[in-house]
Amino acid sequence: MQCIDRIHPLRERLSAWRSEGQSIALVPTMGNLHAGHLALVKKAQQVAQRTVVTIFVNPTQFVQGEDFAAYPRTFEYDRLALEKIGADILFHPAVGEMYPDGMEQQTRVIVDGLDDIFCGNFRRGHFTGVATIVTKLFNIVQPDVALFGEKDYQQLLVIRRLARDLNLPVAIASLATVREGDGLALSSRNHYLNASERGTAPLLYKALVHIAEEIKKGSLDYALLERNAAADLTRAGFRPEYISIRNADDLGEPERDGKLVVLAAAWLGQARLIDNILVGR
Repeated sequence: MQCIDRIHPLRERLSAWRSEGQSIALVPTMGNLHAGHLALVKKAQQVAQRTVVTIFVNPTQFVQGEDFAAYPRTFEYDRLALEKIGADILFHPAVGEMYPDGMEQQTRVIVDGLDDIFCGNFRRGHFTGVATIVTKLFNIVQPDVALFGEKDYQQLLVIRRLARDLNLPVAIASLATVREGDGLALSSRNHYLNASERGTAPLLYKALVHIAEEIKKGSLDYALLERNAAADLTRAGFRPEYISIRNADDLGEPERDGKLVVLAAAWLGQARLIDNILVGR
C-alpha cells in the first residue's frame, strides 16, 4: 500500500492506472477507522480494480463549539488496518494541501434543500463542509465509484445530489450500517460514551426499530410515533434533537406508499449519536 500526502503524486499514480484501463474506487474517511470503514474498503475492492482510501479530518465540516481539535486521530492504527486488507493507496493530506489559500475564501458547494434540515439545522454549515471536501476529493481522485455508509444517511443523500447536480462522472454506492451485537451503530464518536452510557446507547436503535415495526403494522400517525420515541429516549437519559419519519429518497414529507426512513439524532452524555432505519426495504 502506498501512503501519499500530496495531490500531485497521487494524480500521477492514478493517471498511470487509468492508462492501463484499471477502474478506481474511492472511500473517503476522517480516520479512526472501525469495522464499518473497513467493510466499505472491502466492498470497494469488489467493485473496482484499485482502491483509494482517504483520511482527512476536514475542518470545514466542524461547526463552532465542536470537537475538531479533540477528534480522535489514530493514523498508525488506521494505516496498518488498511495495509492488512490490501488497500492500494492511503491519501492523507495536510489541511494546507487541501486548503492552500486558507478556508475563508474557499469556494463552497451548497446542496440546497438538504443542507439545512435535520443534522444541517443543528450543525449549520456542516453539510456545506462535507459537500465541498467530497467534491474536491472527487476532482482529485476522479474515481469510477465512491462508497459511503448508510449510517450518515443525510450525508449520503447530499453526496448523491451533488454528484447528480454537478454532472460528476462517479457512481455513488452505499453500504448498510455496521452495528455492534446490541444494535449500536459503529461510530468514531462512540468512544465519548462512558460505561453506563454505552449500556444505554442501543436504546436509540431500538426506538427506531419500534417505529418501523409500528409503520409496518399499519400505523399512520407518524407524529405520535415520533413524540413517543422522543419521550422514551428522554426518560432513558438521552437529549433528542430530532426523530423523524421521512421519504427515503429526498427526506421530504413521507408518502404513505413510498419507501420511508426513520432518522434520529440524540445526545447521550458527551456523545452525539445519529442513526436511521429504512422501512420497506
